[in-house]
Amino acid sequence: MISRDMAQLLVRNIEESVKEGLRRRAQQHGRSMEEEAREILRCAVLSEPKQGGGIGTEIAALFKDLEVDFEIPEFKGEQVHIPRFPE
Repeated sequence: MISRDMAQLLVRNIEESVKEGLRRRAQQHGRSMEEEAREILRCAVLSEPKQGGGIGTEIAALFKDLEVDFEIPEFKGEQVHIPRFPE
């Protein structure tokens, strides 16, 4: 037997237009408004992009299996110089 803890959530102050839209959407999908709201929340949370590191961390992950025989210096904390181009 699978046991799942279920939580309750009460949402107040929803605009009438949103409530009506939820009702129509639930009707289109053959669900109750409550089940439609659960499905919307489920999809929103499960489709969130995973938080990664900064761009350097992302680039390092791309090349993590690359074997090199030299040291790659880290530039953390280095001063950034922005070039100025003539207008």
